[in-house]
Amino acid sequence: MKKSPIVEIAKKVCPAVVTIVASRDLPKVEEFYFLPFRGEKVAFPKSINKEKQKTKIGGGSAFVVSKDGYILTCNHVVEESDAEYTVIFDPDHKYIAEVLSRDPLTDTAILKIKDSNFFPFLKMANSDKVELGESVLAVGNPLGEFEDTLSSGIISGLSRRITAYNGTSQNNSKATNLRGLLQTDAAINPGNSGGPLVNMKGEVIGINTAMVMGAENIGFALPINYIKEDLEEVRKEGKIKRPYLGLKYILLNQEIAKENKIDCCFGALVVREMFGEPAVAKGSSAEKAGIKEYDIILEIDGKLITEDNNINEVLSKCTINQKISLKVLRGDNEIDLEAVLKEKK
Repeated sequence: MKKSPIVEIAKKVCPAVVTIVASRDLPKVEEFYFLPFRGEKVAFPKSINKEKQKTKIGGGSAFVVSKDGYILTCNHVVEESDAEYTVIFDPDHKYIAEVLSRDPLTDTAILKIKDSNFFPFLKMANSDKVELGESVLAVGNPLGEFEDTLSSGIISGLSRRITAYNGTSQNNSKATNLRGLLQTDAAINPGNSGGPLVNMKGEVIGINTAMVMGAENIGFALPINYIKEDLEEVRKEGKIKRPYLGLKYILLNQEIAKENKIDCCFGALVVREMFGEPAVAKGSSAEKAGIKEYDIILEIDGKLITEDNNINEVLSKCTINQKISLKVLRGDNEIDLEAVLKEKK
């Protein structure tokens, strides 16, 4: 009996797919209260020891793309900057990895295993050549417990745009606008984020990133071409050198403008996220340009700032030491400013 081609693809792909576990030193909880909450019993700390212990705080899937241990995954899998990340091939092969790059704009991240070794790895295809209806496999470790889980399907949509939420609900999670995604009906389950979406040659065409809650067989992957340039820069420079403006902002729309009685319904309102945290970073390009909190940045280099074209997207096309022009609304007055973009430290 002839075997399915998926069997051979699985043998080729699965050895290079890993689990990433994020952990942090946290105070040891010795006792808990179990209190009723919304019909369920929820544990609350009762007794906390000053002694700290390594505690798992998150994780997901990832895959190796070079024999010397470079790894690709989603940014939201490794977004905790003060966590330690362990890469698990199997129970007997675990390695500490360093996060070299995080890109919230595309939800991608690059890690490197610290140990020098020869690791199984996957080849990357050209995701620009992916076709609608093409057969694919999604690979990962759902819930961090089930190793080497595969699901098959097709590319059911191209160049999709979604708002992804990293959390249990839209009210308490971080929102990321993602564009140009590959849509697939291959099942992408919790914990699969960061795993590869591969073609029938076993080559990576995307990074599994999101699923639609409450819908059947609708998942999304980031085209692998999104991260190829970043990977080359990391391998050459040890990090990604990005231009940095240095401000916090919220994007305005009609709803936000109306609710806050703002006359402008587009642009980026410069505002701090919480008390005590400045909206404009000290010593940044934005501060040197004269940008102040509550300014509204309307344009950068003549390009309107909107929900579809935010500041990060505009800056992603700029270079370090590039001079940019900004049209800013301050009160009732429009002013023109200039900034020289510097590298984020």
